[in-house]
Amino acid sequence: MSVTAIGKANFEQEVLQSEIPVLVDFWAPWCGYCRRLSPVIDQLDSAYEGRLSIRKADIDEEPELADSYDVETIPTLFLFQKGKEPVYLVAPQAKVQVTDWLKENGVE
Repeated sequence: MSVTAIGKANFEQEVLQSEIPVLVDFWAPWCGYCRRLSPVIDQLDSAYEGRLSIRKADIDEEPELADSYDVETIPTLFLFQKGKEPVYLVAPQAKVQVTDWLKENGVE
């Protein structure tokens, strides 16, 4: 399974207006750690199907989007939940760190 890319053009509809929480992975193809984290993100997409939507934003293709959320380090994961300020996790080291972070923020 592959996570869908997100951009400035569809960000509001697919992320900000989503009825379910959305995790956005800010990444870049040249980032080795981002590529190593990618299978974890794909696994989470399957594991949380129907409860969490996951999207990827390539910071090279969407620099304005990355800048609007002050993304300085990649990978950075943002969790958007309707009506709440987004929370973020910078450079998670393991899948369990991501799942614990999701759980802490109400996504089970």
